Amino acid sequence: MGRRARHPRPAGGQLLHPQRAGPDLTPPQTPKGAIPSPNIWQHTATYEVENRAADPDGRLWAAMESVADWTDRDVLDLGCGTGFHLPRFAATARSVVGVEPHPSLVSLARRRTRILGNVSVVEGLAQDIPLPPASVDVVHVRWAYFFGPGAEPGLAELTRVVRRGGTAMVIDNDATRSTFGAWFRRGYPMVDPDAVERFWATRGWTRVPVDMGWSFGSRADLEAVVRIEFAPDVAESILATHSGTEVDYAVNLWWRRF
Repeated sequence: MGRRARHPRPAGGQLLHPQRAGPDLTPPQTPKGAIPSPNIWQHTATYEVENRAADPDGRLWAAMESVADWTDRDVLDLGCGTGFHLPRFAATARSVVGVEPHPSLVSLARRRTRILGNVSVVEGLAQDIPLPPASVDVVHVRWAYFFGPGAEPGLAELTRVVRRGGTAMVIDNDATRSTFGAWFRRGYPMVDPDAVERFWATRGWTRVPVDMGWSFGSRADLEAVVRIEFAPDVAESILATHSGTEVDYAVNLWWRRF
């Protein structure tokens, strides 16, 4: 997801422009051990539009900054995708490493950050992070631990790579409230929001609820994004009952100090 404001560089760098993004990727075979992400893997240009629409008022970034200061520190963006968030971290961090399992997305993230001397992007998995022990101070994970239960191997890796006193932040959907939360419950009924919350809370993570929001430049953009996030029947039902280009969208920022 994306953001705007309070940052000297253009949001997300200059990889893709929503109106001239070019064709979406044809993803290669799923890397061994990775869970496919059909939205960004198969609809990369549309996902860029989604990133730019998210958090228009910077509320999520403000919440992140309230729990972790990455100024002059070493940052890991785990599951970095096309590297949309890497430039923002790089503006003040000492170093930033993006880790992503999809080779084509790794290439795009490297292209996006090629002029940033303090950024590197490597291919890797959440459960096998290609970094040495105690090598990062702040970890940013957006959507990579989407369903909570089952993420235990990835969380064990965080314990290995985060330095003492460091902070990990995981952003996930809050399916208990907001318009998008209701859409999510309709589209993913197999996900139990209470079980997800118990998963994080019982492992010592703190929850910060954030009303992030979506704000699209056009109705066509909103419709395109809804169609990559939900099955066709659910997407059409959503679009038939929601007008305009704005969506109230709540997320949880889960964080833990190590």
